[in-house]
Amino acid sequence: MEPGCGEGGGGGGGRDERVPQWGAQETRELIAARGEMERESAAAAAARRSAKTLWEAVSARLRERGYRRTAEQCKCKWKNLVNRYKGKETSDPENGRQCPFFDELHAVFTERARTMQQQLLESESGPSVKKKLKRPSGDLSSEDSDDEEDGGGDSGDEKPIRSRKRKTADKRQQSQRMAEKSRTSISSIHELLQDFLVQQQRMDIQWHEMMERRSQERIVFEQEWRQSMQKLEQERLMLEHTWMEREEQRRMREEARAEKRDALLTTLLNKVLQEDL
Repeated sequence: MEPGCGEGGGGGGGRDERVPQWGAQETRELIAARGEMERESAAAAAARRSAKTLWEAVSARLRERGYRRTAEQCKCKWKNLVNRYKGKETSDPENGRQCPFFDELHAVFTERARTMQQQLLESESGPSVKKKLKRPSGDLSSEDSDDEEDGGGDSGDEKPIRSRKRKTADKRQQSQRMAEKSRTSISSIHELLQDFLVQQQRMDIQWHEMMERRSQERIVFEQEWRQSMQKLEQERLMLEHTWMEREEQRRMREEARAEKRDALLTTLLNKVLQEDL
């Protein structure tokens, strides 16, 4: 909490204890009113409004919604909110969304940055580009400069936006590096797959060659086996034929001997018969 800006709000360096604390819904209405003033200032860039007039308009918006706050109270509360938002943004970006009303404040600052970028793009064709780069919106620049003169206000609101832009650029570079690493890893995986496919094809070719060679060897072996079997069969037939010839010759010799024996016995018998007579 800044000196001279109590949470309850009176200006002049002291804290008015009679002013009630800001409620959650009331704070959201303050942020919404300030965002509406941002949009109206961007829509009417030719008009110029001082910081005092700005916060009086914000106070009037709150009165329309049932909240009675002075312009100084609204200004002090806004400064406290911005300081807490910037502290979370710069010191703890990972857990920044734990800050109360972070989403509402972030939406206002994001819309402001988008409006400034649009105004810069629209003013690029004009002769006063450099001047507009410094002061993209007449209403907003005058309001922020008046706030700075009153004790340092909304000109510092752009720092969280620039910080987020830098973080976004860093994240984009990191994502690009991750994409490059991913492409590199994918290319290496493709190379590994190609090498694997080449090796697999080579192994398939070698396997087919080996199977063909074994098939040829089997065919040659079968032919040799058939030839050897045929040769053995021929030898068996020759041996059997030789044995049959020998048996036939033996039978013929035995028959010849039997005939001679019979003839000899017949001759002897005839001689014996003749002698007896």
